[in-house]
Amino acid sequence: MGNHLSDAMKILESGKLESEQGKERRKLSWKDIPGPLQGDGQDVVSILQLVQNLMHGDDDKQGQRMQYVAEQGHMALLGHSLAAYISVLERERLRKLTTRILSDTTLWLCRLFRYENGSAYYHEDDCEGLVNVCRLVINTHYEDYATEGFTMLSSKHPVIYQSAACRPGLGQHLCCQLGLPLSCLCIVPCNTMFGSLHQMDVALLDKLIRDDRESGKVPLLLIANAGTPGAGHTDKLSRLKELCVQYNMWLHVEGVNLATLALGQVSSAVTPATKCDSMTLTPGPWLGLPAVPAVTLYRHEDPALSLAAGLTSSQPVEKLRALPLWLSLQYLGHDGIVQRIKHASQLVEDELNSPVVVFRFSQDSAPSSGGSVEGYFAGDVLDALNRWLGEQLAQQVPLSGVDVVELEDEGTCVRFSPLMTAAALGTQENDVAALVEKLGEMIPVLSCTLRFRQDFKDEVLQQASLSYIEDLSWPGLGGVRYEPRTTDLDEDKRQHSVEKINGDLLKKLMELDTDLYFSGGPEFCEEKNGIFIGMATEDLDVAELVETIVSIGRDIEESGKLFENMTEVVRRGIQEAELQLQKANEEKLIEEGVFRQIPLVGSVLNWLSPVQASVKGRTFNLAEGCLDSTEPVYSVKAQMNKEASLDSPKSITKRFPGQKLFRRQGAGSDSVSDTSSVNQLEESFREMAHVQASDAEEAEVPQEHHVHIVEETALSDQRVPEGQETESVDTLR
Repeated sequence: MGNHLSDAMKILESGKLESEQGKERRKLSWKDIPGPLQGDGQDVVSILQLVQNLMHGDDDKQGQRMQYVAEQGHMALLGHSLAAYISVLERERLRKLTTRILSDTTLWLCRLFRYENGSAYYHEDDCEGLVNVCRLVINTHYEDYATEGFTMLSSKHPVIYQSAACRPGLGQHLCCQLGLPLSCLCIVPCNTMFGSLHQMDVALLDKLIRDDRESGKVPLLLIANAGTPGAGHTDKLSRLKELCVQYNMWLHVEGVNLATLALGQVSSAVTPATKCDSMTLTPGPWLGLPAVPAVTLYRHEDPALSLAAGLTSSQPVEKLRALPLWLSLQYLGHDGIVQRIKHASQLVEDELNSPVVVFRFSQDSAPSSGGSVEGYFAGDVLDALNRWLGEQLAQQVPLSGVDVVELEDEGTCVRFSPLMTAAALGTQENDVAALVEKLGEMIPVLSCTLRFRQDFKDEVLQQASLSYIEDLSWPGLGGVRYEPRTTDLDEDKRQHSVEKINGDLLKKLMELDTDLYFSGGPEFCEEKNGIFIGMATEDLDVAELVETIVSIGRDIEESGKLFENMTEVVRRGIQEAELQLQKANEEKLIEEGVFRQIPLVGSVLNWLSPVQASVKGRTFNLAEGCLDSTEPVYSVKAQMNKEASLDSPKSITKRFPGQKLFRRQGAGSDSVSDTSSVNQLEESFREMAHVQASDAEEAEVPQEHHVHIVEETALSDQRVPEGQETESVDTLR
């Protein structure tokens, strides 16, 4: 059975069960709608194929594969299969086996985590153990609770105390499961005058307990932290234990720092946890074990009350919850368990104080010169930048296990908690070094973005054709919207024009040779049709960036006007061209005479007396819809070529080879990239020359586009048949 299970797990992890033909067929026929149950059943391979499809979906990218499960993880997964197999044993043999498994696991855990004479309750949900502990305490304080129920609590309300830094929603969950009103929950603030902002205020707790006792309430239970969920701080457990003994209260401790109790040297702040009445352990993430239960260790002398509270069970099958952990602990051994916890703790420099590091980019770390974020919304902007920082670190150094955490006072922070992630991810010291290196690279980017954010806003507000989009959740310079200058459109047409222009503008900006990131904005942004610019570097030229946005937007707007009027302009132009061609043919007939139009006679006359006919060129002005002579066009073009050969263009910003757009010369060492080619540089020169030439035009009419129509009056030995002129004009339609 073990070999079959191991093979099945390897197949599901590798995702190589399905053939290429099967993948193609699945892409065409896969649906999320459940199908009917087949009457004749399916074989094991087909069922594993279905499970694999559900696990991996249609994404075959390696980065989307499931996390690798080590050998100790396979032991934990094997425990679930063995539990189902063992449950069919004869009842007496099952009872003996489950009793042995439960007693062994409880003994090992109590010795590992220095919890003497304790009992253990194994549960899937992290809060389930605390809920049953509360039931145990209620049964202890209210003797007739088992028979009278809530009526026993109505006269003397029980009170459960918890720190404000506890898991969000923990107290509400307890009251819901126990059937207690929320008035039975007391949230104790953390220190506000001195000490850590994440430690329970012991003096205030003492006052709250005394006030509740005087009002006839029953202080029941105190939930303390040995490692708060957010910042990893440990409450003053020694002082809290003294209060609980003084007021006959139950002390329950939970938190990631409880894992350090297995080490040879334990912090003095965590050691008092061994004297608490109960504690909840999560060995799964600490040891990298998937699908193993959480454990609540507790001390109580009355087995009947423990049974009534649900902490123990007379059903042998429920005792099999400890089987995956029983197998995994034996596989790792005492030294292996301690080594994993020690390795994770040592990834943090001050592991004895707290193996959790929480950091945040603040405005104090940004340079004082230049613009800064001030006022009421400064915290929101910094939260957005720190959220970007955490996401980038997690993406670029995935083995570090960093994540983003929201703290009540500090806001958005980045957390490194190796005790919760290192065993599963295999985090090593070089991963921590890579994390520090990436962090050092991103701090200047954050500082520059924070400094340029106000400059970008000021530059945008100076442009009449741009509107600034204030989105505090965007981690970058900010957002803009190009506003068309046409005012004679109704609201629907104007909205459509804004959407089209800004959509095309975003595509053009994304095609530029620049390191800036352009986006349509956050997914749930209230402002529509905006263009959002990402993080900035030290050498960013904000003015050039805004001018480029305006210039490209103006070109797109004018091109849109041209194409809107193209149909009518072309129609009028063709009609005028037909009239002028007809007039030219009549003039030719009068000038050359009728005989020259006869094929045979005309050839003889042309040979005897050639006619010196000149070619008259015409330009078709699409903007004005009229025909003009080509002579002014060629004369102006010749003059421009002559001037261009004498003077070099002054409107083009000079750039070094490899220097990308929107970068100031000499602002930073990275302003010139060695990877850029000369061809790309020349293309950027041409694009910039076109953009800046458009800026120099004062008139707001579209640029004239010319189609040359040449009236052929050259010598011919044949007469042009009737209708030929009309056919030549029809080709323009």
